[in-house]
Amino acid sequence: MGALRVLVAEDDAAIRDLLVHHLQRERFDVVPASDGNAALRLARTSADAVILDIGLPAIDGFDVLRALRRERRDLPVLLLTARTDEIDRIIGFELGADDYICKPFSPREVVARLKAILRRSGQVYDEPPIILTFGRLEIDEAAREVRVDGSAIQLKPREFGLLLALARNHGVALSRQTLLEKVWGYDFDGDERTVDVHVRRVRCKIEERPGVPQMLHTVHGFGYKFAPA
Repeated sequence: MGALRVLVAEDDAAIRDLLVHHLQRERFDVVPASDGNAALRLARTSADAVILDIGLPAIDGFDVLRALRRERRDLPVLLLTARTDEIDRIIGFELGADDYICKPFSPREVVARLKAILRRSGQVYDEPPIILTFGRLEIDEAAREVRVDGSAIQLKPREFGLLLALARNHGVALSRQTLLEKVWGYDFDGDERTVDVHVRRVRCKIEERPGVPQMLHTVHGFGYKFAPA
C-alpha cells in the first residue's frame, strides 16, 4: 500500500507549512488547504485522515467535521485550535473528532498523535525501505547498515542511532541534549560529553579525514550538524 494521504486544513501559512514539512518527513502524502470550503471538498475526495483547524475561514472546522460525520465519512480527524475552553473540546469530541490538540503545539506531537489515531483506526501501512544516500555514504534504515563507497561499515547500535538522527535532520544543528534524548532516551542521566565520544568514533569510521570532517560538523558550544560537503 502507498503512503496515506493527510489533509492539513490550516489558514495560518506558517503553521500549515511546518506541519506539511514534518508529515512529509514521515513519508505521508500531504494535501494542504487554507479554508473550510477547500477542506471539505478535499476531505471528501482526497484524504485518508484530516488535521483540521477549528478557526478556518468560510466554513469553520466544527462545520467541516459536522458535515463529514453527517455524510457518514469516518476518516480520522485531529482537531487543532487556539481555543482552550473545555466546552470547545467537548463539542469537538461530540461531533466525532478522534483527538484534539491546542496551540501552540509541537509538530512532532501532532505527528505522533496522528499516527496513534491511524493505528486505532486500523489504517497502518508498510513504509517502503528507506536508504539515505549522501554521496559516498549510504544509511539503510531497515537493515540498520551503513556503507561507504559500497563497503559495509560496522557501527555499534548507539553509533548508528546517532548518525541516523543527524542524517534525518541533515543541515540542521542538533544540540547535545537533543541527541541524548533521541538516541539514549529521556531517562539517560549521563554526561553530554558522551555524545562527543560517539561522534569521534563515527567520524573515524565514515570520514576520509576524521580530523577534518566533511560530513559530521561540530557546532561549537551547541552540538553537531550533518552536512555533507
